[in-house]
Parts: sequence; structure tokens; C-alpha cells
Amino acid sequence: MVSDLRKATEELPGMQKRMLAVTGTAWSPDRMIKAVVGPRGHLLELEIDPRVLRQPNSKALSASIVQTVRVAIEDAGRKSAEVMDEALPSDLRALGDGNVRKYVGGHDADVRERAEDDHG
Repeated sequence: MVSDLRKATEELPGMQKRMLAVTGTAWSPDRMIKAVVGPRGHLLELEIDPRVLRQPNSKALSASIVQTVRVAIEDAGRKSAEVMDEALPSDLRALGDGNVRKYVGGHDADVRERAEDDHG
């Protein structure tokens, strides 16, 4: 385990660079909205097809944007988990209470809900 820990710490700078390069991308089901988020789930790009504006429905548009961003965040989370899985030995990934994975790459609303469930 000591050699695994040494190897993991040697790989940390590379893992950090790969984690910072992670993006998540998603399209709405109708392909009218595209969202790209960074490694922490922050919105980097939002593309809205101008055809959406032909029949304006602000509630439907906002709901579609939120859902598309959530899917992009999940995509970034999966990619971040893959980077972590490649860099960390399995016995190190299992250390702690096992809650790290459920917080990484999650949508803030889900993280808040899980934290409330864990504490109360």
C-alpha cells in the first residue's frame, strides 16, 4: 500500500492537470440547446438555436436549459471519476467514508440534498 500511495502522490500533478481539463457537454433532447461545463460544473458555453425564439415559452426554455446543464455536469462528473480511477489505486479510492464520489461532479442541488440527508 505504501508503494501505491507513493505512486499516487507522484501522479498528482498530472491528475490535477487532467481534472482541470475536464469538460462536460450535453444537448437538449430537441437539440436546440447545447451546454458545456467545466470541471467544477460551472457553465462555460451555452448555445441556443434561434428557432427557439419563434414560439417563445420562457418556462419551457428555462427548464430545458437547466436539464441540459445538469446532463453536462453529469458528463463532467463521469469524466472526472475516470481520471481519478486511472490515477488512484483501488485501495486508496476505498478509503474514508465513501462519500467523495457522490459529491464529485454532482449538480449543486443534488449535493445539497445529499448533505442534508447525511446530516439530518
